[in-house]
Amino acid sequence: MAGQSDLHLSLFSFQEVEFLAEDEMVEIVPNMRMYPLHLICGDFGPFRPQIATQVPLWLAVALKIRGKCTIRPPEWMSVEKLTQVLEAERNSSREFQPLPFHYVEISRLLSDHARDDIPDVYMVRSLIDDIRNVRFDKVETGLQTIHERTHAMKLKNLSAMEANIAREFVGRALQAFYKHDSPETIPQSDTTAIRRRQVADHGPKFV
Repeated sequence: MAGQSDLHLSLFSFQEVEFLAEDEMVEIVPNMRMYPLHLICGDFGPFRPQIATQVPLWLAVALKIRGKCTIRPPEWMSVEKLTQVLEAERNSSREFQPLPFHYVEISRLLSDHARDDIPDVYMVRSLIDDIRNVRFDKVETGLQTIHERTHAMKLKNLSAMEANIAREFVGRALQAFYKHDSPETIPQSDTTAIRRRQVADHGPKFV
């Protein structure tokens, strides 16, 4: 049964989640000429100086490290946008604001390798850290509502990293409740006694 498999096998490390995020598309502005690249994941280019083009994040970082381009940060990585998101997150105790699925990994990679391309980079990093903290507090609060009648949880707009962290706890909690409630874990004599008590409790009462 899939739900009964070892949960740690389905979890990703931070490095693995970041690796998946590197396929996200970003915009670069090359400072060189180069023929199109025909890769397994698609065709990118041709590359012309000062003409913006879309490439995967991993390729953008590789070109940036070699001084071949600048990277245009996504629109959501502006101080104005992130401030609005932070305020909305703080004003809503249960809802998560829509952000890119890999916003944590994208912002970290760009901050590490293209900080000179990000306006107000330190403010941007601070806002993203604040947003992460507020959202993780919400996740933690949501997990506290799990009880024996919970069969699933729906947390809309979680990012990849947030979902990966929450999944292990949620899965193990639901498994524990499942095992606790399963009649197979209760001795036969105990289940018989429980049924008798249930019949007695639901039978006619005389005063």
